[in-house]
Amino acid sequence: MATKAVTATILVFATSAVADPVVPSFERLPAPDHIYAGGWEHFVGGGVASFDCNGDSFPDLYVAGGANTAQLMINQSGKAFEAKTPDALDITGVTGAYPLDIDSDGITDLAILRVGPDMLLRGTGNCDFAPFEGLGFSSGDHWTTAFSATWETGNSLPTLAFGTYVDRSNPDGPFETCDATLLYRPMGDRYGAAQLLEPGFCALSMLFTDWAREGRADLRLSNDRHYYVRGGEEQLWAMTAEPRLYGSEDGWQSYQLWGMGIASRDITGDGYSDVYLTSMGDQKLQYFQGDAGRPAYKDATYERGTTAHRPHAGEDGRPSTGWHAGFGDFNNDGLDDIFVAKGNVEQMPDAAMQDPNNLLLQTSDQRFVEAGAAAGIATMDRSRGAALIDLDLDGALDLVVVNRRAAIEVYRNSDVQGSWLSVDLMQDRINSAAIGAFIEVRSELGQQTREITIGGGHASGHLGPQHFGLGSAHEAQLRVIWPDGETSDWQNLSANQHVTLSR
Repeated sequence: MATKAVTATILVFATSAVADPVVPSFERLPAPDHIYAGGWEHFVGGGVASFDCNGDSFPDLYVAGGANTAQLMINQSGKAFEAKTPDALDITGVTGAYPLDIDSDGITDLAILRVGPDMLLRGTGNCDFAPFEGLGFSSGDHWTTAFSATWETGNSLPTLAFGTYVDRSNPDGPFETCDATLLYRPMGDRYGAAQLLEPGFCALSMLFTDWAREGRADLRLSNDRHYYVRGGEEQLWAMTAEPRLYGSEDGWQSYQLWGMGIASRDITGDGYSDVYLTSMGDQKLQYFQGDAGRPAYKDATYERGTTAHRPHAGEDGRPSTGWHAGFGDFNNDGLDDIFVAKGNVEQMPDAAMQDPNNLLLQTSDQRFVEAGAAAGIATMDRSRGAALIDLDLDGALDLVVVNRRAAIEVYRNSDVQGSWLSVDLMQDRINSAAIGAFIEVRSELGQQTREITIGGGHASGHLGPQHFGLGSAHEAQLRVIWPDGETSDWQNLSANQHVTLSR
């Protein structure tokens, strides 16, 4: 078996001049009527799960409804959506959902986050779902706002983490009554009681990530200081036999923010994932600067122009409120851009009420420029979760945005000129979607590295192909470092195609 290796490759460009990035153009598509709504327990949440539930390769959507029922929307070849929610998914109290193949049967299942008991539902094919039998999973009445999953070595089932928010039953709450993170590690072919990861600091996003590329995914949490008030911070749990928190002795720096979303992507070209963290006020871009065993990150927010701290359109100059964040190459120039969903919590007077979503396009000097208004996505609704996916399989990333107390937005990205590659991974074994794998793509632009994860964002998850922009390149080389460390050979691929690599 080949060992895991990290190739440090910095992106190289043909010219030192910084050209303005091409601004994509979005057109809004018709979508079924759907609104995420509810009282204070639904001020947060409002996610969307994107995955192919009927085998036609077009990604479908399961959208949280809060006090309204959640809704499954079937993709009609990227042109429209049909609301077709089976009974098992027709439920209320849903804050978000994440797709994953829990039983490794090749059919996508769902982890559903709720105000109330969380649910694991088994995909039975053709967009139908049913409760799992014999899995042993049991959830209490929590307020769940974050989720992530990974496969730990030797396990046939994934390890699951649910981030609970405020303990609603605590009479001294809501401030300083943050609930614990619930960790479900499988015991053979079933789950037992959840292990409590404490202290909990009101997690609104979490992500299992092999940040050191050593073959073990640790659990990163972004926490909301609005409710932990003091004494809390961002967290990284080492997934050792007995989980432990990283501290300053490990290189982890104490960091506090109104954390709402985590996005993870290698944007420096060194093979390690960097992070973008949303917050009330400015958003944070952090580059990985550590090494094996040392999770150190450098704040690059101001030097890269990614603060997105105030509305970029309209006349409301108060601080912004960021929710879902995602990396994606919207103009296929080979450089990852950043989308940020924005919106006031409800009626917070110190934050902007007119707070349009951000589209931060990356330039060749690794800075970012705002293009949300020019691209046509700068609406003023209270946005929450989102999905950055190719809805019509034309090689351009499209956009889905869930809003609080306003209609869902579905956008098609049109007239993108750059080359692209879409890569999906499959294993005929445990962990069928190869969660924890790394995809490396080399082209004339340099090397792009992608970790396959389930989690992050804000209550929104995606399972399916990974999109790579290639600029003007006509071909690329690709290899996969599979979850157990086995490394494939480099293979040559022509640009502008969808590729499924089966192991």
